[in-house]
Amino acid sequence: MTDMPELPGLIRFPVERRFMMTGLMSGLTLATTRVEAQVIHTDTAGIDSGEVRVKVSDGEVPTYYARPQGSGPFPIVLVNEEIFGVHDYIKDICRRLAKAGYLAVAPEIYARLADFSKITDFSTIFRDVVGKAPDATVLSDLDAAVAWAAANKGDAGRVGVVGFCRGGRNTWLYAAHNPSVKAAVAWYGPVVGPTSDIQPSTPTDVAAKLHAPLLGLYGGKDGGIKVEDVQAAAAKARAAGRTVEIVVYPDAPHGFHADYRPSYRANDAADGWARMLAWFRKYGVA
Repeated sequence: MTDMPELPGLIRFPVERRFMMTGLMSGLTLATTRVEAQVIHTDTAGIDSGEVRVKVSDGEVPTYYARPQGSGPFPIVLVNEEIFGVHDYIKDICRRLAKAGYLAVAPEIYARLADFSKITDFSTIFRDVVGKAPDATVLSDLDAAVAWAAANKGDAGRVGVVGFCRGGRNTWLYAAHNPSVKAAVAWYGPVVGPTSDIQPSTPTDVAAKLHAPLLGLYGGKDGGIKVEDVQAAAAKARAAGRTVEIVVYPDAPHGFHADYRPSYRANDAADGWARMLAWFRKYGVA
């Protein structure tokens, strides 16, 4: 096929990539066991919350936000999802942060690759979604979410980032990517793993480049993340003059904050949440 000839008055528009998700899923993920009785539901009294579409390089990413009512500006917390989509658990985290005084924003960074409302198989997510998401695109989407927040009653001078599971990994990466981040909190994010052309670095690889103090919250009985690997990443960061604190809950498994799953450990989750808020206060996000 030959190139289209140049025609007088022709305006070329970039081709927008087709997104698998144009809106956020409702309910909880179908790809993991959940225990409804322990799920936390945070109300919307005193806060504004909902779904928006954030402009990114190739279209719009569905995004959830929650913020206190009022004129602001409010400190921004960027929320990195797990691997199951921005479902009700992630949305509730945003509302909890809004109740604590933050503008929380959670973009659906996998919207191009999958419709999470239809996936029931855990392995499919790793193979067809997580493994095919370029880190450069993820980081760019996160930048766009922060920019949206700053334009919608958020304070661009007070930005924190938090993430869970794969989102914990992305929290490490984002703290090394964005120099405006003041504090980061990674909940059981893997720090080592396979790399590829589209995912070239692990958190350990970028540990020495962190722009912000990072708090890592990990489970001593996490079957997929070795505590010694986490401590090694922290040591690498400290050797480069970075501030990293690692808290290990000895009896906690992976996903101990996820109140919709059997892995939930209420006491450890509450302690970690309090430590997270204190970390944000200590390093100027609050």
